[in-house]
Amino acid sequence: MRFASLQDVLDITNEMPLADRNLPASVYEMLAQTAQKFPDRPALSFQLFADANAKARTLNWAQMHDQVVQAANLFRSLGIGEGDVVALVLPNCAETAVATVAGMVAGIVNPINPLLEPDQIAAILRQSKAKVVVTLRAFPKTDIAQKTAQAVAQAPDVQTVLEIDLNSYLSPPKSWIVPLVRPKVENPPRDLRNFMAEAAKQPKTLQFAPSTDDRIGAYFHTGGTTGMPKLAQHLQSGMVYQGWLGDALLFSEEDVVMCPLPLFHVFATHVIFMAMMKSGAHVIFPTPAGYRGDGVFDQFWKLCERWRITFIITVPTAVSALMQRPVDADLSTVKNAFSGSAPMPLELFNRFTSATGINIIEGYGLTEATCLVSCNPLDGEKRVGSVGVPFPYNKVRIIKQVDGTFVDCATDEIGEICVAGPGVWSGNTYSDASKNVDLYVDHEFLRTGDLGRIDADGYIWITGRAKDLIIRGGHNIDPALIEEALLKHNGVAFAGAIGQPDIHAGELPCVYVELVTGADVSIDELADLCKTHIPEKAAIPKHIEVLEALPKTAVGKVFKPDLRKMAIVRVLNAALADADVDAQVQSVEDDKTRGFVAKITGADRAAVATVLDEFAIAWDVVAGE
Repeated sequence: MRFASLQDVLDITNEMPLADRNLPASVYEMLAQTAQKFPDRPALSFQLFADANAKARTLNWAQMHDQVVQAANLFRSLGIGEGDVVALVLPNCAETAVATVAGMVAGIVNPINPLLEPDQIAAILRQSKAKVVVTLRAFPKTDIAQKTAQAVAQAPDVQTVLEIDLNSYLSPPKSWIVPLVRPKVENPPRDLRNFMAEAAKQPKTLQFAPSTDDRIGAYFHTGGTTGMPKLAQHLQSGMVYQGWLGDALLFSEEDVVMCPLPLFHVFATHVIFMAMMKSGAHVIFPTPAGYRGDGVFDQFWKLCERWRITFIITVPTAVSALMQRPVDADLSTVKNAFSGSAPMPLELFNRFTSATGINIIEGYGLTEATCLVSCNPLDGEKRVGSVGVPFPYNKVRIIKQVDGTFVDCATDEIGEICVAGPGVWSGNTYSDASKNVDLYVDHEFLRTGDLGRIDADGYIWITGRAKDLIIRGGHNIDPALIEEALLKHNGVAFAGAIGQPDIHAGELPCVYVELVTGADVSIDELADLCKTHIPEKAAIPKHIEVLEALPKTAVGKVFKPDLRKMAIVRVLNAALADADVDAQVQSVEDDKTRGFVAKITGADRAAVATVLDEFAIAWDVVAGE
């Protein structure tokens, strides 16, 4: 059922209602059907180390089913009902996939980014009211166990903590050494158990009847990096729909999919693993940290050769890093690379396809819509930089506000992208009802906060985030204009353009750049590139800075809030110094109602006010250390 055009998608949609397609009633039913159909085919493989010859563990679909059932029975025995939450604070491993699906079967699973700080993890645990937490046992070179223990101490609803020991992936003598060097965890949780050992005691048939009614199966946090996460609620039907899309349009049981993305994110869990569960395809997870793992980029092409990969799952920042390595393996089995998280710059797209010969398919999704919204046609015209056409049963509108009323934009007119479809639970996107206020257009279409346009042929183009716009004296500047210009230089790996504070204009464009390893590019070269390739004079950056590495999210997006904080510190400190005020910005923090707040030390409030009140940035004077 692969599609070649928007008309194909419309034909699929018009062929019959989604409700008549006899889709599985739940995530468990989807898994059970595939395990029965393909019991001996591999489901997932995980390797602890990136080396192409490293030891790997593979589960077939029958084993995956049995382990999920045992874990779901365990969760039920620990008091997890359909409305209760199992939180996961885990990197990738085979057990993470098992626990994720089992949490959906027994209750509600809440994967949490293990890179967050303990207070942030605790905030999510309290918000979800998690009763059970699955995490790592203390292990060298990771502090996940320690952070989880600190977080659980601040989450009164947590009753039991289950541990996964990565030492099971090691062979002697390394496996003998780990117990001798295992880090200590201060104040461990009271009820602490071994996840796989406890699950192994359970029967391989469900000891409860899974509900056939649609219900919440997952909470995924958005943000969390500010300490104020929102929990997106995902229905079983929305997750099954993601699996159906993958099976119908992307994968078959013959596919082998390389996915170095984290299972605490919807891209890996819903777009990929739900699709594996529906199609019977085989997914590879290399290292606990995925693309962030030691040696993954260096070994990536050889890993693809080892596993005879047919589909690569990636993001633009990972593609940029891969283009800094030689293509040193046989990639003849690789048919496609599916890229999400951000639009692919044209220069990067061309570099990748030229170096590898692999077809890139760009797609678009978001956590609030249970992920997938659109994709470039697999067998039809791909428009580089666009995110393709809406998937079957999804509807996309571009809207703007005129005199307080939402109206649809014209063809190619930029506005806010709004989506409706099987993954959008209108009125209930977030678990906190107050977060759902003003989130919808016409009670059905979710406001994404993404800016974009739809061309005459129905292709969607993302032009930025509404909150990412640089607003210079009332003039809206798309940061992509600046970033695209700099990415034309072969020595530029990543670029992140933001607005820096300015007394007169409100914001002025500035850009931070990460260079390709070994590249030597001067600021003057970068400035000349901007002057040559940025069509709007107002968009030419007033400050260009090269960083050793740009801050990035877990799925490889340039994390612009950190860049904004850096710019605030730089600009405000320069203003204080120019005014001979003996004060400095100690930090920039997030406040739920005030936004970014600069914390100032070293002078009295009156002296600071004479300088900083000129800026549209909140600030506080705090005591010095």
